[in-house]
Amino acid sequence: MAEEAILGFLQNNDEIAHSGYFAAEHNLDHEELKNVIKSLQAFRYIEAKVLKREFYGLTDEGKKYAAEGSPEFHFFSAVPEEGTISMDDLQRILDPFVFDVGSKQAPKKKWVAMGQQVSRTVQHVEDKVKEMLLQIQQGLELDQESLKSLKYRKLIILTEKWSGYSEVKKGANYAPERRSLATDLTRENLQNWQELDFKEYNVNAKGQPVDSGHLHPLLKVRKQFKDIFCQMGFEEMPTNNFVESSFWNFDALFQPQQHPARDSHDTFFLKAPSTTRELPEDYVARVKQVHESGGFGSRGYNCEWKREEANKNLLRTHTTAVSSRMLYELAKGPFTPKKYFSIDRVFRNEAVDKTHLAEFHQIEGVVCDRGLTLGDLIGVLQEFFSRLGMSELRFKPAYNPYTEPSMEIFSYHAGLEKWVEIGNSGMFRPEMLRPMGLPEDVRVIAWGLSLERPTMILYECDNIRELFGHKVDLKKVKENPICRIGIESI
Repeated sequence: MAEEAILGFLQNNDEIAHSGYFAAEHNLDHEELKNVIKSLQAFRYIEAKVLKREFYGLTDEGKKYAAEGSPEFHFFSAVPEEGTISMDDLQRILDPFVFDVGSKQAPKKKWVAMGQQVSRTVQHVEDKVKEMLLQIQQGLELDQESLKSLKYRKLIILTEKWSGYSEVKKGANYAPERRSLATDLTRENLQNWQELDFKEYNVNAKGQPVDSGHLHPLLKVRKQFKDIFCQMGFEEMPTNNFVESSFWNFDALFQPQQHPARDSHDTFFLKAPSTTRELPEDYVARVKQVHESGGFGSRGYNCEWKREEANKNLLRTHTTAVSSRMLYELAKGPFTPKKYFSIDRVFRNEAVDKTHLAEFHQIEGVVCDRGLTLGDLIGVLQEFFSRLGMSELRFKPAYNPYTEPSMEIFSYHAGLEKWVEIGNSGMFRPEMLRPMGLPEDVRVIAWGLSLERPTMILYECDNIRELFGHKVDLKKVKENPICRIGIESI
């Protein structure tokens, strides 16, 4: 019905001026009419312009102004045509609300001069606010500037949005009746192509988006860090055991059994299985010895070392537990210099906030060779971080139970215009290395940092819970750009 009405009307007329009026005159549903116009327009049977309009109603305050006039007009009217009047007198003769609003709006419109005494700056004014409100009550349209001023003063409220078409005219393919178009290139259609009208194909139209997986920002940054380590000749350590024993996580690192980090408030201990099944007994004996009595130039901790504490299973608190296993295996055979790295998940019993989670990713680098010094550590760190685009580094002395000396690493952040801590580093202590069986002249340098912090900076994320966890926005995962760490600096 709607299509026949439109095409039939245009056969004898130049245009349909307004789709709303046309629908009313021909007893048609306007929404259906709009859909038909859109369809005919797509096939170029007709041309049309989109019409959009918003309808407003008056708020209670707006209705009062429309009936009685605006406060600024009443304020102006209360000021004598000649001479002045005091603010106190105006406040006494005017309604408190009228005085409050009028004393702000009238000077803004330059109707009056304000001070201890008030006087008129013009002799006659028009209450345009009242006029505009009356026009809206009558269903008339106002310009955008007028609507903006009334909305700002909360005198009107949007009640309806309307859309339609105007200037509906004949198009390039106009016909009194829509032709049936062939849409498939079948054998029969190709044989009779001269007798058929084929639908035009838009070869530039985009197809349906292809469903595919997308890399999470953490994985993109992880890949770039991994590439940098590999470029520097490092090999990746196996980090697939989230569950670790307290022995490899703490004791093998010469971390005392009384250390606060080993408390349940900081570490997740397992209920089942609560203890490890086996440990290398000869190595355990040497670790026990160095903890209780010292050795290799150390006095140890001079306290009882308990096997039951070392046997407790936990979720690893750092990937250094993996490093301790790798160094122990390295010590079993003839010594060979090694460079290891790992990037994987660790767990801490921490309060969750915008910068901390109970699980996160740790990046760790380890270099094992003869005669290494603190200078070698600084040199490796400068090379590593320069590949990340961080050439300005500073180092600050720090304390770690299993490294000595230890250093915090700082880099200058040009955007923040300050030095920012980016990692921790040090040389593994003899009390950790010698019980493993490594030669006396072998030294191990190591450093670590989180994966989340650089990712949050790169992808401008200020809440870690929006980067990792159930609050992640999947749209952002699909649309985030490539990671350029290690690309722009090469």
